[in-house]
Amino acid sequence: MPAHALALVLAAALLHALWNLAAKRWGGGRHFVFACALGVVLLWLPAVLWVGLDELPRWSPLAWGFVAASAAVHLAYFNCLIAGYRASDLTVVYPVARGSGPLLSALAAVVLLDEHLGLHGALGLAGVVGGILLITMGPRGGANDPEAARRRRQGLYWGAATGTLIAGYTVLDGYAVKVLAVSPLMVDYFGNLLRLPLQLPALLRDPRGFWPELRHSWRGVLAVAGLGPLAYILVLMAVREAPLSRVAPAREVSMLFAALLGGQLLGEGERGWRIAGAALIGVGVAALAF
Repeated sequence: MPAHALALVLAAALLHALWNLAAKRWGGGRHFVFACALGVVLLWLPAVLWVGLDELPRWSPLAWGFVAASAAVHLAYFNCLIAGYRASDLTVVYPVARGSGPLLSALAAVVLLDEHLGLHGALGLAGVVGGILLITMGPRGGANDPEAARRRRQGLYWGAATGTLIAGYTVLDGYAVKVLAVSPLMVDYFGNLLRLPLQLPALLRDPRGFWPELRHSWRGVLAVAGLGPLAYILVLMAVREAPLSRVAPAREVSMLFAALLGGQLLGEGERGWRIAGAALIGVGVAALAF
């Protein structure tokens, strides 16, 4: 992986961990996903008008189809992630999601995009996934506590479901930017724009609850709407410069940041095991990069 592509991935990893921390702390309501998508559309509109709008007439029907499919998968992913954060800890849901996602993404890139992992790539992928499993499984704190055990099982379930959806949108968006030459900014922005009408039924079921919830979660909405697209745009820029099968697992260095932030700011336990797993992820990222 080129050094500048790796730098993009590392910056994106930090931003990704930060917005997930904000979503865990301030998100969770039924209108949070809609508010975040709306926030993206409003915050990023000037950038789209400035640098990206002239690209739209050149989009083929296939490009529109990929963006629309990505929007639907992203919507399912974000709802699944927020549901997982309601049911379990960040340091359970996040690593399972981020571990299963790149595994499936890399395998799909090999099968669908004719990419090759090689020995270093395979070892790096194993390091990333193994580190995330170490973070997740660790010593099972609260094994004698039925409620803690239930929350961990819920975290494993929602994390795996989220990871499957991560693999889906990663392959769709990777194809859009690498093969169809759609700009990363436009992929992310129009994905959010197309998600708004898909979420209207949920909003209309409880329209009076939107503003009270926004007053409670506006910090999380701003963090997700500002940092989330920036992190993903950086990833898609890296995808243009490096194979998807390398970029997708390398993103998971965000676990290093999440392990530290989740334990420090959210008071979640097993910090030593999670840092050890993050170190293993770092070794895997190095193998993928070189």
